[in-house]
Amino acid sequence: MASKRVTQETFDEVVQENIIEFDMDPEQAVREAVEQFESQGVDLSTIVKAAPRPASENGEGQKHEILQTLDLLRKSIADSELSVAGEHLASLSKQCKMQLASRYLAGQKGAYPVVLSACRLASRDESTMLQALQALSALMEGQPDLLDSAGQKMLLQTLKEKADDIEMMLAGIRCVRHACLKHEQNRQDLVKGGLLPLLTSAIVQHGNHASLVREACSALRIMTFDDDIRVPFGHAHDHARMIVAENNGLKILIEAAKAFPGDSSVLTELCATLSRLSVRNEFCQEIVDLGGLNFMVSLLADCIDQKELVKQVLSAVRAIAGNDDVKDAIISAGGTDLIVLAMNHHLATPQICEQGCAALCMLALRKPENCKVIMEGGGALAALQAMKAHPREVTVQKQACMLIRNLVSRSQDFSQPILEMGAESLITEALAAHQDCGDVAKAALRDLGCKVELRELWTGQKGSLAQ
Repeated sequence: MASKRVTQETFDEVVQENIIEFDMDPEQAVREAVEQFESQGVDLSTIVKAAPRPASENGEGQKHEILQTLDLLRKSIADSELSVAGEHLASLSKQCKMQLASRYLAGQKGAYPVVLSACRLASRDESTMLQALQALSALMEGQPDLLDSAGQKMLLQTLKEKADDIEMMLAGIRCVRHACLKHEQNRQDLVKGGLLPLLTSAIVQHGNHASLVREACSALRIMTFDDDIRVPFGHAHDHARMIVAENNGLKILIEAAKAFPGDSSVLTELCATLSRLSVRNEFCQEIVDLGGLNFMVSLLADCIDQKELVKQVLSAVRAIAGNDDVKDAIISAGGTDLIVLAMNHHLATPQICEQGCAALCMLALRKPENCKVIMEGGGALAALQAMKAHPREVTVQKQACMLIRNLVSRSQDFSQPILEMGAESLITEALAAHQDCGDVAKAALRDLGCKVELRELWTGQKGSLAQ
């Protein structure tokens, strides 16, 4: 894996050398530079792979297009030319969206404070302010470290003051989403600043606007992530609790779903968010009490062809099945048959097979009576077919092994029927192919009554704590 890095200036120098010293045209010079650096194991993901453009007619002071746009924007802001600044903001936004390397270069060359200055300058000009927020959103995608306390304050103020303006809210929430993905401190700071009620209120106020509901749900979901590797302990659980307990999040999301019966993109996001909020027993039960389970069951039945939606519904069912009482409610609602139907219908999609096995696994946990329903509904066979269809997908193999183990651990009568389906060979293959499957595969084989080598890691012999 490439781990070495070079600066944009170093890359550009090599390109210029290829053009001047070796008489290459710009495209050839760039290709040659890319091949040269990649052969040395250099990561070029943040490098603009193009020859800089002349900044003047005589060719002096060459710069990449996005840096030329940044210079023009900086000048228009200094001259307080709002209309001109708006044009340059639109250009900057477009160029940032083209590739990570362009926005990374812009970020390295001071684009963030320039765009933030544009936001301040345009605070009373809605058109330019919208363009500034859109540029800020485009710039921060993949670069959440750019946001500072002044930017956080500006975003929160915008969401408060522009709550009636759909386009402004969309741009502001998009900024929040990009700023919080893989950045725990931004999440914590914005939540402390009052972000969560602003997001839930936006869903209530603009409940018929698909794009805004989708953006706000996505932002709420990101607040529950624990994806910043620089932070040992995040506030994901606390944020989920605050969304539900302090901001009535579950009811708001389930009510919002009623406005979009045929919009799979919105329903997908709503289900994904509900899944992230199902972090406590009482929250899982509340989803059922609010009609969320019936809503999910209906979605599985009516939208079986929508892959992404089916995956997120299965994930949400898996999440709420952490509550033992909810397990029974899912079984009673016919959830098992629909999960198996979804797995069989999308057998070629590993993510659906994984989530389906995981959902059935949760339903079977500590519930022998549920295991009988799953077996009769073809759940074990569907899991084994998923293992056969996706031998290289470790998550599918792992969840299927866990399901098989849960089915037989308290119901030994199911061992022989499952073995007759070919379970032993499939689990043994998973054990051999995937180190991560070791424990669950051995446990499944053991509970099926198969011969399995269980290695003792420590017996307490050959040594003593006493000196």
